[in-house]
Amino acid sequence: MIFITAKFRVLPEHADDWPEIAAEFTRATRAEPGCLWFDWSRSVEDPAEYVLVEAFRDDEAGAAHVGSEHFGTAQKTLPPYLAETPRIINATVPQDDWSLLGEMAVPRPADG
Repeated sequence: MIFITAKFRVLPEHADDWPEIAAEFTRATRAEPGCLWFDWSRSVEDPAEYVLVEAFRDDEAGAAHVGSEHFGTAQKTLPPYLAETPRIINATVPQDDWSLLGEMAVPRPADG
């Protein structure tokens, strides 16, 4: 899968509204057949920073995303709300879902 994490620094006056500002882009991306997940989180240290964690099935799905109409629209409509160019980490990972974090395993309750 293609695993992507991007940091978006939003202009402070738009920070509270960012989820709604990006909502159509988010909905359309999540509806793509090759999208595994597309999840926004807000930084607890900087309320103007959002982190996007996304994954696509393979290179073909990633290319379809970047070539989509909604991606092109987002390239035009989202930057005016940003304080700077988003920063990104993009990697191909040999798996297709999240792995369990064994070092913090949660014990299952005993069958009873």
